[in-house]
Amino acid sequence: EKAKKAMVDAARLADELRAEQEHVSSLGTGKNSLSNALGELEGRLSDAENVALKSGKTAMAKLEGKIRELEAELASTQSRTGEATKAYQRAERKAKELSFAQGEDKKNQDRMSELASKLQMKIKTYKQQIEEAEEIAALNL
Repeated sequence: EKAKKAMVDAARLADELRAEQEHVSSLGTGKNSLSNALGELEGRLSDAENVALKSGKTAMAKLEGKIRELEAELASTQSRTGEATKAYQRAERKAKELSFAQGEDKKNQDRMSELASKLQMKIKTYKQQIEEAEEIAALNL
């Protein structure tokens, strides 16, 4: 009876052992498949990081190039603006000089006109004096 019981216990333990071994085997297979999936995901993550890094570097290079272009354009525009400002100041200075010269010329013209008028008056006076002197000379003759 004890032997029978021991045999039943041994069979039961053998079944439990087989079930545990199958369970361990299925867990090992699951672990391997999860490990493989993890490796694949890590590889994909690494690839994605590399692509992101490369595209990020490319985008940064493009943006830096655009910045350099804009800085060059700004420098060119500032240079042209500075030249235009200098040209405007020169033109303004020249306009002031011409305006001053015009005023001086007007003053000189007015003085000359006044002098010409005075001279014409003197000539008229001298002509009258000559005519009067001729009349007196004619009367005296």
